[in-house]
Amino acid sequence: MKFREALLDLAQGNHLAWFWWVYRRRAQAKSRLIRSIFTFLLCRAARRGGGYVGPGAVFEGRPSLPHGLHGVFISRFAVIGPRCRIYQNVTIGEIDRKAPRIGADCLIGAGAVLVGGIRIGNSAKIGAGAVVSRDVPDGCTVVAPPPRILEGRDTP
Repeated sequence: MKFREALLDLAQGNHLAWFWWVYRRRAQAKSRLIRSIFTFLLCRAARRGGGYVGPGAVFEGRPSLPHGLHGVFISRFAVIGPRCRIYQNVTIGEIDRKAPRIGADCLIGAGAVLVGGIRIGNSAKIGAGAVVSRDVPDGCTVVAPPPRILEGRDTP
């Protein structure tokens, strides 16, 4: 496969494994030139997909993005736990350099907005279109409109 074709596949979100590999290598790069090349590739991929992943964002594991980077915005101050599933058009934004801290095994539905220095508990579910600006306890579900928290239910 030619370099241009590989770059287009990356840009369209078809090969997110390569995207995460480049993302991690950029953080580890000691050379400014190499870091700049990785940043160019990541910006190209994100711009084509309409998404953005901040350079300082912390991923404790590789998140699942079923629709690629299409419309996903992740702040550079965000911390995302392992095995999170993030759908299209999700915004994980910051207020005063404080961004959400998302626990493990969370599901964030399409079009959801999470802003500020909030904590999303482990195994929480954020429904499509919800705007979350308060902490969400472990195992709870947030639905909208208007946003409300449903207590976690025991699973059999």
